[in-house]
Order: sequence, then C-alpha cells, then structure tokens
Amino acid sequence: MTEQTGAGPSSEVYLHIDRLTKKFGSFVALDSVSLDVYEGEFICFLGPSGCGKTTLLRAIAGLDIQTSGTVRQADADISALPPSERDFGIVFQSYALFPNLTAERNIAFGLENQKLEKSAVDKRVNELLELVGLPDQGPKYPAQLSGGQQQRIALARALATSPGLLLLDEPLSALDAKVRAHLRHEMKDLQRRLGVTTVMVTHDQEEALTMADRIVVMNHGVIEQVGTPTNIYREPDTLFVADFIGAMNQVEGRANGANGVSIGEMNFTSRNHGLTSDAPVVAAIRPEDIVPQGVGDYSSSDTNLENSLEVEIESMEFLGSFWRVSLKNNALGGATLVADLSINAMRRLEVTTDSRIRVKLPSDRLWVFPPAASA
Repeated sequence: MTEQTGAGPSSEVYLHIDRLTKKFGSFVALDSVSLDVYEGEFICFLGPSGCGKTTLLRAIAGLDIQTSGTVRQADADISALPPSERDFGIVFQSYALFPNLTAERNIAFGLENQKLEKSAVDKRVNELLELVGLPDQGPKYPAQLSGGQQQRIALARALATSPGLLLLDEPLSALDAKVRAHLRHEMKDLQRRLGVTTVMVTHDQEEALTMADRIVVMNHGVIEQVGTPTNIYREPDTLFVADFIGAMNQVEGRANGANGVSIGEMNFTSRNHGLTSDAPVVAAIRPEDIVPQGVGDYSSSDTNLENSLEVEIESMEFLGSFWRVSLKNNALGGATLVADLSINAMRRLEVTTDSRIRVKLPSDRLWVFPPAASA
C-alpha cells in the first residue's frame, strides 16, 4: 500500500468478485454474488443478520473458501490462497488483541514475523501509534485501555504491514454510541489519508451512510442494490432496501396505471412503477418527504391538490430537531402515515393532537413496489 494524502476511489478495479457461491450443507449463504471494488474505495456490506455479508468478507479473506466462483485482487487470482498468502489487514468486532502483549507489541506482531530489524519495527510502530492518535499508549496492555483505544490499536496492527486491502468486520459494534460516532469519523478520515481500499461489514445503517463511498445492501445471500449512500437512501430499487435503510411508511394498495396507486378510497400519482393495474402493491414514502401544506379548506381550483389530503393528528412525538406525528384519514382504509415535521412547521400550523392539517405526498417521492415475498 502506498500511503498518500487526500486519496479517493479511482476508476481502477482492485477487487473483482465473480459469481461467488458459498454453501454450508444445503444452506446457500452466498448465491452467485458478483461485485467490483475500486482502488481506494471505502465500501460497506450492509444487511440484517444472516444476509451473507460476513460470509462474503470471510471469503475475500480466505477464512471461508467459497464453494464456487472467483476472487481477484490487483489482477491476481487469490480464490484458492490461504489467508496467510493474501494481502489484507483485518479488524474484528472483538478487537482480538493479544492480552499478554503491550499495545506496541501487538502492533509490531506482524512486522516481527516479516523478520524486519528492530529499529525499523519500532519506527513503524511509533508512526502508527501517532497515526491513530495514541502516541503515549504503547507501553500499556489491552486491559488498561478503553474499548475505543483497543479498537484503534487493532486498526494500527491491521495497517502495520501496509496491506493493499483493509477488512473491517463490524469494528465499532462493541463500543458505546458516543465513542462509535467519534471513531467512525476518525476511521473514515484515516482511510482517506492512506488511500487503502477498505471493505467493512456492518448491520448499522447510520454507520454505512456516514462512512461508505458505496453501500452493498445484502439479503438472503444476494446483493439487493449497490450505490452511493445518497442513491441507496433516495432511490431504493426494492421494497427491502426501502424498508431497511431509514424510516419508511409502507401502505398496502393497488396499482393504478403505470404511475399511480390506489390506497383505500384515494388515488395518488406516484413514481413510475410499471406494475399491472389493480395488482396488489406496497406504497412507500419517507416521513420527511410528507409536506405540510396548511390548515383549513382548499378549493377545488387549487392547483396544488395533487396527492393532497386532509389528515387528523393522532399522536405526536418530540425528537429534538423535529416532531414525528401520526396522521390518519379514514379514506385511506385504516392506514396510518407517519410524518416528520420541523419545529417551525409545527409552530406555524399550531399542530396539536386531534387537530387537522393538509399534507401532500409528492409524486416523485411516492414509491410503489410489489409486495414482499413470503419467507
């Protein structure tokens, strides 16, 4: 790995995964997964427990050899190589530090195995301690360090041999929320400065959204969608992605033409979905995309009535920077919508429980998907 400043993803494919399948007996953990990871990219495998993300990471590392398919790193086929012959550093959720070695000796472990001179090892260890912000913690044992400090030492150890690929297996999930938020910023900044191609496994959507250049959303051993955090959040390809990333209203309805949906007694214009008219569907819209319009009667000549409806405020929840409110209209067939309204909107509309307001469901933010397949 060449350490560089201000490095970002390049257009060169560094890791090429082709039709990777992994079976444990009759269980298919990975089902013909293909993916390109670019040099210098920070990519996150995101999904619920059992979706295959950790199995994919372990296949890349050679810790679980795939049943079929290939893995190429820097144009070399590493599909059958043992972990010791692959060019990667790895950080686990549990830190996996040697408890009987000091922080500096933990970092030096891989370097000493390379038979480097002691002066060169010590210089590199000091560089890495400085790099992860712990220049004075080298003589301490893991038990004398906080969880966040231990994970930084584990990161320094993974980077010690200057690997071409950094693998992170839920590295922050054992830390408390405040430390986790701080450390994810530090790790991303460090990755950018070093320019090391990085693959991280996480089930934490916020972690993926804030750290990744691209997110790979996985479910049942397949990739549901690959895209930038903004693309994944704003342009979900499937109901699973829409539901898994962020909060999402989901309401059963029926397709009404190629760009419409009927919910209860009401018809709405939606994003184009191309589903057969009258087919059962799920309409989806994010709480922050529901737009408050005002209070009182709207005349039929109002040009802003498309996808507009009057709703009753059923409940209100204060979440600091906004209010989360439950909205009901009997014409929606019993469905309840959840909207996130700003403090200013709440004050302007003088919203209270049981009050009525008019809201709009913008057609370009109203998604229509086929219903989720039964498990």
